[in-house]
Amino acid sequence: MEFFNRSIRIREFSQLVSIGFYEVEKRRPQRVLIDVDLHLAPLAHEIPDEVSASVNYDRVHQAIPKLVAGRHFNLQETLCHEILALCAKLEGVRGARVWVRKPDIYADCESAGYEAEVRVAGRTLDA
Repeated sequence: MEFFNRSIRIREFSQLVSIGFYEVEKRRPQRVLIDVDLHLAPLAHEIPDEVSASVNYDRVHQAIPKLVAGRHFNLQETLCHEILALCAKLEGVRGARVWVRKPDIYADCESAGYEAEVRVAGRTLDA
């Protein structure tokens, strides 16, 4: 049996990030919400019920705080693309979608953000 459309999702991961190009934004970190969808390669067989057989989303969850620590991003686009690059390096990931957004930027809307997706060439089927 082959499995299609396998994904791992992290939703509304809240991080304080130094982000923005306005002077007022550079004075203090802002809350950013991050959604990550990891699109996994289809399987040729069922996987064993073992951690070693899966894509470990802990790696993404731990990498994002390290990525944002101690640096400034002018654009949400830059932050999003760097998270995508992290995701694309994970074994078993054939693509990823990341949505970053500032939930506190406007009083009259939920958030303002940026979303992008990447596909990893050559990863179509697990052994």
